[in-house]
Amino acid sequence: MTADEPYLSTPPATAPSGDSALPTERVTAAYRRIAEVDRPEVWITLRPEREVAADAAAVERRLADGASLALAGVLVAVKDNIDVAGLPTTAGCPEFAYTAEVTAAAIERLVAAGAIVLGKTNLDQFATGLVGTRSPYGAVRNAYDPTLISGGSSSGSAAAVALGIADIGIGTDTAGSGRVPAALHGIVGIKATLGVIPAHGVVPACADYDAVTVFAADLTDAVAAAAVMSGPESRDPRSRRWPADVLLAAPLAPRIAIPRAADLTALSGPYRDAFARTAAVVADSGAKIEEVDISGLLDAALLLYDGAIVAERYAAVGAFLETAPAGADSTVAAIIESARRTTGPAFAADLDTLARARASAAELLDGFDALLLPTTTEHPSIAAVQADPIGINRRLGTYTNFCNLLDMASIAIPGESTTDGAPFGVMLVTLAFADQVAVDLAARMLGAETTPLLVERGVELAVFGAHLRGQPLHWQLEQIGARFAGEIHTTDAYRLTALDTTPAKPGLVRHGDGLGAPILGELFRVSEAGLGSFLAALPAPMALTSIELSDGRSVIGFACTYDAASAATDITEFGGWKSYLEQRA
Repeated sequence: MTADEPYLSTPPATAPSGDSALPTERVTAAYRRIAEVDRPEVWITLRPEREVAADAAAVERRLADGASLALAGVLVAVKDNIDVAGLPTTAGCPEFAYTAEVTAAAIERLVAAGAIVLGKTNLDQFATGLVGTRSPYGAVRNAYDPTLISGGSSSGSAAAVALGIADIGIGTDTAGSGRVPAALHGIVGIKATLGVIPAHGVVPACADYDAVTVFAADLTDAVAAAAVMSGPESRDPRSRRWPADVLLAAPLAPRIAIPRAADLTALSGPYRDAFARTAAVVADSGAKIEEVDISGLLDAALLLYDGAIVAERYAAVGAFLETAPAGADSTVAAIIESARRTTGPAFAADLDTLARARASAAELLDGFDALLLPTTTEHPSIAAVQADPIGINRRLGTYTNFCNLLDMASIAIPGESTTDGAPFGVMLVTLAFADQVAVDLAARMLGAETTPLLVERGVELAVFGAHLRGQPLHWQLEQIGARFAGEIHTTDAYRLTALDTTPAKPGLVRHGDGLGAPILGELFRVSEAGLGSFLAALPAPMALTSIELSDGRSVIGFACTYDAASAATDITEFGGWKSYLEQRA
């Protein structure tokens, strides 16, 4: 593609979140689409249509029997370094192939929720690369322009989604493989905090830094799949659960860091322009944008391949490659075999460097809700990568390589297109376990009407005064990542008073059924630790107690002591604190 040629139009992509077709009908459509696009290099093992149709029919029977399936009929393409029982796992090398006896935990969870596996997709061999061309099964061509790379290593999974075959593509990400292909196809890629999605059943690249990832054309679909796959797994010693202080929402006016101009020199001209326009759109949306020095993050990124950490790749498949299998990719083999010379002291030194880099990253992003980055630097052609397989690959990982090393979460989404209409992608990067914050911010950037939930834990907290949205203490809820869950009313057993406090706040007290009036408040979901912090810092005469709502529920909420309310002005007639303030003004 030359600078004067328009970028090819986006092919149709499936949208399970809004598709009412039966699972069997969706399978038929998917195989029709496979024939239409004629991209055999996307697949290493494509299951026969009759087998997949049988799985779809089984899902329909489960639905008919009354099963509630979050992903009923969702079609999944699985990267071929992830086990699916009964199918070969090749990791992109024919001689390495074995037939999996057990399905990877993450895929098990998808299937249990009604998803249907189409087959196993092509990849950069042993998940080593960001280009999608390092495979004896063929270079995966970009869905929109076959002269360009798909991006790797999860090349086939991303292309299957972008071509409108699969609803969900499952990949892995060590250096950016779940994000770079998303950017080059204009789709969504979710790389959760390490361990949140278990890596059981994954052929390791760097076991301590591997993440199972999700591609989808739509953020809601990507989050739905990630949520189903998330959770601890006894068969994965590195798996993790959401902590008690997990953040459940982004603030209404987020503070977002972006790189200095000096840290963006790796970008091509069109990508630099697209990133500037994307950042301007984010700023116009109400976010506070501030430039920061990310050179420390970029330096840490070099440790993944240029440091001793690459020894983990040798530990995974180095001994196999030493047998010189005929199907080994020469570039991949050279990278992995070079790690055999790594020494123990060098590895220990790099671990120390990473520990210091993580601390520096936490300090850099303290007070920010996310870091906005370009996902990658350019969109090269397959021919260019073949001519310079190392240099281009290294550039493509400039902004992705550090993420797993430093225990960060990231969501890749489409940004503003380049001036010639090509996809351009950005990432929202957060510290570990702030994944829902990234989801919220991504939803706002994409103009989503609703925000999907990746983290569904926490407790409900009812507020009636100074912690309401727009009131002086609401920042305390935002500080602990509280998520707004809607307006509420108490039963008619409560009375409201105006307390003599600074800042001004009301006191809610239960008097008895029919002895008060329904009082308007707001409900938030907060983490368990967040609720504990409120309780520990609660000033007199306030209290946390069970509040009865008009819909029959009981939730924890703010009230006050009876003696304080007795000495205050009764404002029950106003029906709520904001109404009282408005009429008093």
